[in-house]
Amino acid sequence: MKQKIVLATGNKGKVKEMADVLSDFGFEVIAQTDLGIESPEETGLTFVENALLKARYASEKSGLPAIADDSGLVVSALNGAPGLYSARYAGEEGNDAKNREKLLAELAHIAQEQRQAKFVSCIVFLQHPTDPSPIIAEGECCGVIGFEEKGENGFGYDSLFFSPEQGCTFAELETAEKKKISHRAKALSVLKSKL
Repeated sequence: MKQKIVLATGNKGKVKEMADVLSDFGFEVIAQTDLGIESPEETGLTFVENALLKARYASEKSGLPAIADDSGLVVSALNGAPGLYSARYAGEEGNDAKNREKLLAELAHIAQEQRQAKFVSCIVFLQHPTDPSPIIAEGECCGVIGFEEKGENGFGYDSLFFSPEQGCTFAELETAEKKKISHRAKALSVLKSKL
């Protein structure tokens, strides 16, 4: 029998990307939104702190073990922005189109060779809300921010994030391929090795 866990996110893209992989780990994944759990305010100063905060909150509210991901896009030319504020970079939570528009505007006068970026994912697993030994796993993908959107797949900044290794943006990858190579996939692989 699979262990029930709550996935501490309201982001449908993350649920879609993570649920299948976590199921393969032997978990029965329940999205926090399916339990009527809202996301807590993210007050941490790092991806790790925010992931811990979200996992503790979801575990406390659900009574289940929890897995949370905090992730974002870190752009060198913008001193790490959007970073922790990736989902609300343009001011409105979860408006991917406006976030991408703002990012392109911020980078409008930045040359291609200075548009390095990385996606960062920090995943936390807690057995219970007061778990003193959370399992923390991190993953990164390095790339470059393009000058225009390309591709129809993915979510967030995927259509702007060009992966030199893949020769295309994350949004041009098939979902199955992205699930294998993304920052979140790398963090999930690390998590699996620690479970």
